[in-house]
Amino acid sequence: MTPALFQAAAGGFVADPIARGPWDEGMMHGGAPTALIAREIERVAPGSAEMVVARLTVDFLGAVPIGHVAVATEVVKPGRRFQLVEATLIAGGWAVCLARAVRLRRAQLPAAAATPQNGSGALPPPGEGTKLPPFVTRDDGIFYPDACEIRHVGGEFGSGALAAWIRLRGELVCGEPPSALVRVAAAADFANGLSWIVPLADWLFVNTDLTIHLHREPEGEWIGLDARSSISALGVGQASAVMHDLHGPIGICVQSLFVEPR
Repeated sequence: MTPALFQAAAGGFVADPIARGPWDEGMMHGGAPTALIAREIERVAPGSAEMVVARLTVDFLGAVPIGHVAVATEVVKPGRRFQLVEATLIAGGWAVCLARAVRLRRAQLPAAAATPQNGSGALPPPGEGTKLPPFVTRDDGIFYPDACEIRHVGGEFGSGALAAWIRLRGELVCGEPPSALVRVAAAADFANGLSWIVPLADWLFVNTDLTIHLHREPEGEWIGLDARSSISALGVGQASAVMHDLHGPIGICVQSLFVEPR
């Protein structure tokens, strides 16, 4: 059984080693803290049941260590139709992630629903994909492949463009199923890792931030990323992806990349 990424603990949460990323065995993959921040933001009152997160931006002030973390949240712009919620993730007494989210009121407006004809096309379903080779493996687990399953459905490795489906194998917090927003947040941070254009063995291409925009709430366990990366000679890059569920596009995500030789 796949362990939960976090256990609730006094004053916050304790990360399981399975939350670690490929860059440093003592640090988390960005998808784990982003998903935890998303969980805390969507639970903030007032409005946790009436509001939907339409945009989430996370700035990584540094790597997030495996261990105890806490998330402080605040509604900085209250309202019945539009809210701004800020969150700070704290580890070792230091702020390591700053986040801000736009929450909008839920409504049923079927007459407003429209999809442009030139939008992103549907991805092949996960069942038609192939298992993505692990970036890194560790005996006591790592975010991918142990906490997530990834199915490659389009594009070529190392080309700067790749499409894949991502599914959390277990729970984010022990004892509760992950929400739709949590699944999106965990998947979105893979955009640069999927669409790499310089080899991991020779280069660092770490995202300093992540912004997710959603135009509808996803359905189901699988989140698809149709990802692209570009890197300039200045050592600055960008990764972006159109995000999907099995019914079609749900939004986009974007990351700024810090690039340098290892």
